[in-house]
Amino acid sequence: MPIDLNSMRNPRVIQAQADTGLREYFRSIYTYMSLALALTGLVAWFAYDSGFYAQIARTPLIWVVMLAPLGLAMFLGFRIQKMSLGAAQAAYWAFSAVMGLSLAGIFAVYSGQSIARVFFITAGTFGGMSLYGYTTKTDLTRMGNFMIMGLWGIIIASLVNIFLKSSALQFAVSVIGVIVFVGLTAYDTQKLKALYYQVGQSDMRGKVVIMGALNLYLDFINLFMMLLRLFGDRRS
Repeated sequence: MPIDLNSMRNPRVIQAQADTGLREYFRSIYTYMSLALALTGLVAWFAYDSGFYAQIARTPLIWVVMLAPLGLAMFLGFRIQKMSLGAAQAAYWAFSAVMGLSLAGIFAVYSGQSIARVFFITAGTFGGMSLYGYTTKTDLTRMGNFMIMGLWGIIIASLVNIFLKSSALQFAVSVIGVIVFVGLTAYDTQKLKALYYQVGQSDMRGKVVIMGALNLYLDFINLFMMLLRLFGDRRS
């Protein structure tokens, strides 16, 4: 079958090909993210239901469990360019599983019904903001930079509150956290869209997909935790 060179040069054909590639790119990101969330949820429930989390919660090992996701996320972020795609994927799934172990305690604090309710609220909010970031023509860079500053404020306030144990400060952090992670969801989605046009079909695309999934996964998890603190029903 002869190749139609005119159709290949047609701007509409080129744009259609670009749009198809972009959709496939985001489909891969959301698939990685969704599977990671499923793995996190399964590990969290199994660790709680089996009593494993309750056993380690009484030992110094709990600090390793709580800090391990941060360490793995930083390791993946700093080392991914030097890692093979397979190693990056393995680190991503390991991070998702360890995150599930660190979150198992929420089942002891909140009712299962409220956890499910807040999860679906989070999914709807995340989906809407990610769609906005994907479709908007407005440059969200300034907003994103502001949200990143807010993120650092949340981290510092959360560390301080470990010692203060102030319910008012925790409430304020949760409210601000919802705003920050809603904004970051839109910003990160737009940034990933721009990044697609930079990497194209290069060898880096697979790793960019993993890092994109990790960023959106962290936005989702943190938004979920902030909403759970605000609207979750605690066990009596």
